[in-house]
Amino acid sequence: MTETDREDATRFEVAVVGGGPAGLTAALYTTRLGHDTVVLDRGGGRAAMMLETHNVIGVTEDVSGNEYLQTAREQIQEYGATYRRDFVTGVERDGDGRFRVETNEDGYTADQVVLATGFSDARPDPPLPRTGRGLHYCLHCDAYMFVDEPVYVMGHGESAAHVAMIMLNFTDDVDLLLRGDEPTWSDDTDRQLRAHPVDVVDDELTGMNKREDGWLESFEFEDGSVREYTGGFAMYGADYNTDLAQGLGCDLTDSGTIDVDDHGRTNVDGVYAVGDVTPGHNQIPVAIGEGAKAGLAAHMELREFPRSLDEIDADGPVTEGDVPGISPAVREAARAFGTGDD
Repeated sequence: MTETDREDATRFEVAVVGGGPAGLTAALYTTRLGHDTVVLDRGGGRAAMMLETHNVIGVTEDVSGNEYLQTAREQIQEYGATYRRDFVTGVERDGDGRFRVETNEDGYTADQVVLATGFSDARPDPPLPRTGRGLHYCLHCDAYMFVDEPVYVMGHGESAAHVAMIMLNFTDDVDLLLRGDEPTWSDDTDRQLRAHPVDVVDDELTGMNKREDGWLESFEFEDGSVREYTGGFAMYGADYNTDLAQGLGCDLTDSGTIDVDDHGRTNVDGVYAVGDVTPGHNQIPVAIGEGAKAGLAAHMELREFPRSLDEIDADGPVTEGDVPGISPAVREAARAFGTGDD
């Protein structure tokens, strides 16, 4: 490969950092709208942890998160996107105004960057059941699973207290497990909580029992008691992956997420953020919508036509030789996909 070929292979209009539902949807849109797009995905993430997919219309629950993401990766590549399993170590704007994206394996340049870096749930100490088999983090995804079942909520802050009360919409058997920690919720929340039939359990866990199918069966406590649960929610906060955003000068919200407008634009020109690293509900359909809107916004900044009157006055009218304004690589993929004639 010549140096020119290598530069062409690492030069893109859009670089998407993160391969979850939000990032893959942004790449889907920018690719199908004609822009050379690379997705740089370190792997893992919250969606990959799902044993079953919930709340995604058209996707049945027997589809795991990994299966869902693999289908999406194959889909964007069929449309002409480039997918790389790699870890992004830094992003900065170069002297030409483009972005230099450095990874463990290579380096890329792009006109625009979409950050879809997500967050990690803070995990409590063991003993714990397997995630998705009695340990859960998303109330809106998984509360339906526990209708009329015994449920725990694990934590000692405001979110834990409120999730415990919310779970009473689904079951009448809810315990709030402090695990030896002192409550940190407010006096008003404490008064509110005590007015709901939630059993607050102070003692730390000493053991856990599983059913034959791997699901949680019960927890054992310091006082010698054993309490049975079908599952529950750990509420210890989140660690937002914003290092790249902060390095670029993107503003953050008070909660630690990347501050964006309704189309995923940050305060840094050419940088978008989508999905769980931004404010809002941490849901796959929400992430998909955010990815779509950012992809559309990026397209409107990148597209060649229509040329403005100022550009026409300066450079003359658009000629037949100037069109179409689609990337050669995406054009080739589109024709192979069956949307064009030989």
